[in-house]
Amino acid sequence: MAVPKHLRFFTLFVDGENEVGKVTSVTLPKLTRKTDSYRGGGMMGAVSIDLGLDDSALDASFVMGGAVRELFLKYGGTIDGTLLRFAGEYYTDAESDLYEVEMRGRVTEIDMGEAKQGEATSHTYAIKNTYYKLSVNDRPLWEIDLLNFIYRKDGRDIVPDRIRSALGLG
Repeated sequence: MAVPKHLRFFTLFVDGENEVGKVTSVTLPKLTRKTDSYRGGGMMGAVSIDLGLDDSALDASFVMGGAVRELFLKYGGTIDGTLLRFAGEYYTDAESDLYEVEMRGRVTEIDMGEAKQGEATSHTYAIKNTYYKLSVNDRPLWEIDLLNFIYRKDGRDIVPDRIRSALGLG
């Protein structure tokens, strides 16, 4: 019987700085599609028309175990000015996979949570990403770049060249 791999180790790099020991959790982007229901005459039910990514499809957040001064300065930067890289090992019974998620975006929220004297604190940072790349064992599975019109699945470009050409993008 196979058992699923679980996250055994992870860290987060923020603009190249390893936050190992400081980062307590990361909420990776929830890739979601924007769809519109359509039901034409004679159809038994509605179908979902794919309209691309949801507005929040690349959003992420992370929690730091306490105050990290440098991270406060990331707030409100440029649209793709903060680089995040999640690196985690998913492991089970002597088998492991290395998952990496690279993201670029803007820190839009800092939640300093509750502060109590003598107790641990945590700060949550939310980021709206314009770039997302998921790789497993150094093999890219998804790459989405909203600013440069890149949309790749398993290394293959999903957007036909004729669409890019028609839009004047290549």
